[in-house]
Amino acid sequence: MKKLLLGKHALVTGGARGIGKAIAKKYAEEGASLALFGTNAAKGEEAVRELQEIVGEKGKVIFYTVDIAEGKQIEEAIGKVLADFGTIDILVNNAGITRDNLLLKLSPEDWDVVLNTNLRSVYYICRALVRSMIKARQGKIINISSVVGLIGNAGQTNYAASKAGMIGFTKSLAKEVGSRNICVNCIAPGYIQTDMTEGLSEGIKEKLLAEIPLQKLGNPEDIAHAALFLASSHADYITGQVLTVDGGMAI
Repeated sequence: MKKLLLGKHALVTGGARGIGKAIAKKYAEEGASLALFGTNAAKGEEAVRELQEIVGEKGKVIFYTVDIAEGKQIEEAIGKVLADFGTIDILVNNAGITRDNLLLKLSPEDWDVVLNTNLRSVYYICRALVRSMIKARQGKIINISSVVGLIGNAGQTNYAASKAGMIGFTKSLAKEVGSRNICVNCIAPGYIQTDMTEGLSEGIKEKLLAEIPLQKLGNPEDIAHAALFLASSHADYITGQVLTVDGGMAI
């Protein structure tokens, strides 16, 4: 059976751990070469070794140390990526952070760093890459939002704003570049078992499960499967959409 992403080049931000690494691994298994953005060089090197074994000698995996909250670093890194890979067919904006607090206790610094990392970075990365996709007259952009961007969550006004903004950005960009055969979509994960959720108390986890019709947390592979679908030719007529992978939480 032919691999779904054979010969494709993908850029995954936050690709060395959690959901991003699961997406990168799924893409590697389906034949894609990979550029990974992250801030932890040790994790990046570990991910490269693991993924290079999957793609083999014919594939390529490169990790770039980038703080995606910094626009200049992004622009420089995208230049290196295009020099190394020639083109990027698939972009996954996955990297994100939280700085949770009730609004009255939320500092301007925690507001800014979350918006810059989660949303402003998407603007910089897409702006830097979309010209090459337009020239190639094809591309897939997948933005990893959150169910919180759809339904909100107390103590996460900054995070929810960044993820809701990502959805609006996605729909608008989809309208701008659709005529160039570029599809732009969102995935909105629910509560996924990652390092971020491991720190939650049992009481909070029980409360979360009570809100999820499937009565279980998701895992990074659930998001990776959705990201593979949207990156593949099976989703060539889908753009501007939000695919919610949340066990029914947002119903």
